[in-house]
Amino acid sequence: MHLLPCAERALPAAVLWDMDGTIVDTEPYWMAAERDVVEAAGGTWTHEQALQLVGNPLLRSAEIILEQSPVRGTPAEVVDRIQGEVGRRMRAEVPWRPGARSLLDELVALEVPCALVTMSYDVLAQVLVEALPAGTFAAVVTGDMVTHGKPHPEPYLTAAARLGVDPACCVALEDSPTGAGSAVAAGVPTIGVPHLVRIPEREGLVLVDGLESVRAADLWTLATGAARTT
Repeated sequence: MHLLPCAERALPAAVLWDMDGTIVDTEPYWMAAERDVVEAAGGTWTHEQALQLVGNPLLRSAEIILEQSPVRGTPAEVVDRIQGEVGRRMRAEVPWRPGARSLLDELVALEVPCALVTMSYDVLAQVLVEALPAGTFAAVVTGDMVTHGKPHPEPYLTAAARLGVDPACCVALEDSPTGAGSAVAAGVPTIGVPHLVRIPEREGLVLVDGLESVRAADLWTLATGAARTT
């Protein structure tokens, strides 16, 4: 099914989706949970401080919180506290990003394999997986499954390998510079959908304002146009 050369494709061999900020608008959940943890320790956590964590591996974000606040514990303990609160909020309401759910549904209907590639841990990714029809994601790669998190290429290379596809024949969807850097470094044509933070322009990346008007048939044209940009 995936033997067609990349240049001859009408649809990508697979679509590799970031989660937080791309499929679901959970960044406000993360920021509120971070603030609650810091304030419980007697500190303050600004919006600017929260923005510096967007797209990071969770342990790195926890290290920054420990460095910049009176919170105590290990990075893993901080991650558990914050992620537990985000999961609780997601179970109460999944905050879909505009256009993401309809595009995901269209890709599934067209039998284009989709993978979830997130720095959230599996326990949180499963909240999203369970909110969707069974089999929506053919592979799930989370921050606790890889040795090197984004912006390292390992997460996207792992997803492509699990799907059995050439990274260069896939399309990645990302909302952060860290995530976009990971996908581009893995050789995946990438579409950036900036949300809370700016994504700098770079070769192999195209930026769009949102996914509301993007259809499955648009993805390959958009992404490969970026891949040819110099």
